[in-house]
Amino acid sequence: MSHPVNEPILGYSPGSKERIEIQAELDRQMSEIIEIPCIINGKEVFTGNITTQVIPHNHDHIIARVHLAGQSEMENACKAAVNAQQNWIDIGLESRCEIFERCADLLAGEWRMKVNASTMLNQSKTVFQAEIDSACELIDFWRFNCHYARNFHDDFQPLVSPPGVKNSTEIRPLEGFVLSITPFNFTSIAANLPSAPAIVGCTSVWKPSRNSYLSNYILMQLMMEAGLPDGVINFLPGSGAEITEVALSNPDFAGLHFTGSTATFQGLWQEIGIALPNLRSYPRIVGETGGKDFVVAHPNCNERGLLVALLRGSFEFQGQKCSAASRAYVPQSVWSSISEELCAEINKIKMGDARDFTNFMTAVIDQRSFDKITGYIDRAKQDKSCDVIVGGNYDDSVGWFIEPTIIVTSNPKSETMIDEIFGPVLTVYVYEDNMFDEVLTLCDESSPYALTGSIFANDESDVQKAFNALRFTAGNFYINDKPTGAVVAQQPFGGARASGTNDKAGGPLNLLRWISPRSVKRTFEPPQDWDYQFMQPDN
Repeated sequence: MSHPVNEPILGYSPGSKERIEIQAELDRQMSEIIEIPCIINGKEVFTGNITTQVIPHNHDHIIARVHLAGQSEMENACKAAVNAQQNWIDIGLESRCEIFERCADLLAGEWRMKVNASTMLNQSKTVFQAEIDSACELIDFWRFNCHYARNFHDDFQPLVSPPGVKNSTEIRPLEGFVLSITPFNFTSIAANLPSAPAIVGCTSVWKPSRNSYLSNYILMQLMMEAGLPDGVINFLPGSGAEITEVALSNPDFAGLHFTGSTATFQGLWQEIGIALPNLRSYPRIVGETGGKDFVVAHPNCNERGLLVALLRGSFEFQGQKCSAASRAYVPQSVWSSISEELCAEINKIKMGDARDFTNFMTAVIDQRSFDKITGYIDRAKQDKSCDVIVGGNYDDSVGWFIEPTIIVTSNPKSETMIDEIFGPVLTVYVYEDNMFDEVLTLCDESSPYALTGSIFANDESDVQKAFNALRFTAGNFYINDKPTGAVVAQQPFGGARASGTNDKAGGPLNLLRWISPRSVKRTFEPPQDWDYQFMQPDN
């Protein structure tokens, strides 16, 4: 086969080998507290400025003590990344790919349960969500990114070389280091953001999310075990403001690889603009940010499919996905048919400890998220245009638990239809059956985001109408499916508008952002005369 295949997803069914292994690993990790240092130039750095990492569904349980980086550590990390780059370039693409393919093999094998268990505890994911994320997706990132990178040399060579000339393109990395700022919600994205530029020859400073230090540190250890040279990726837990202040003022800052909030990304872009006069080159800015992802249903649609898509798309991983279904436009006839059953199905959802495999949901990530999400719920309860028809309760006494919640609103521009909530809250606007065209316009114009969305319709003409009307409303568009679950090499992921730069992680376009090609012309017989034929006098 000319390309890799997606890593198979293990099922963790009762009595299976993987279920027994993950349960044992969960017990082991629950019994210890890991000391997490910074890693700079391949060396562990214990700063003494310590914060703790807790389990979201049991926030009295500490799983790690984390040594935070300060200004000096950040300066040293930037220096290490710059100093490591030449050797990293010199070993060549094939050697770099071999290292990251070794990473994929380790994660597919002996490290799988360790990484999955840390994601389940650190980010409160179910075993299936962790398997998809921290194992399969990251394995796919590493294998397919290597595949794409290997093709760049041939794909981008000049089409024409006249007689006596050889034209070529050198696939160079950016000159300098890439700052990778990563999110808590996907372990795979956290490791991909520094490693994707590394495959093509860049070096990175990696600032992990404050809510995923443990799982991210374990992946840093995995990459080092696979043979990643010192300084190629430097691991810096710490304050985002302190780290970015040092990085952006460094003349060798070459790029930003970011996943996180829209406001933070916009602020960083502004800071980069201010820093430009001090930088050696114009940095590449790549970001995937927020979303207010939609489901639009046509009166003629697969109602059961819509019901399942709303439930899974909204409430898996507590809605803490930038792609999660957060707003839905459902015709009156369909809503009358499915609403009672949808609420009944949601009331069956179990929520609790990630180690209990009968739970569909666990806890949101931290107190700040809990307060933000419950604030939206409380305000909806007081809003006369909104009706909380299921869920709406919450409890932070043991873990940060919020019930899966559906709000039905008569105001298509109420705050829960517009704002990114990033939690288990779906808002439904019920429209008159004959208003499908108007609803498509409403969906397009109501939100500043353009990440994911889906259409449910049986007739192809209705699908095409939505496809055209919502062309710029979603970077990932789903037809008769939930708007989540993009797979590497199948649906490269990213959005535009306020959702990011749409550089499509999981495909070749993202990797291309980290190269700076050099055009080379080799002339075999240089001209020996300086004058031209047109300069000859008339006869």
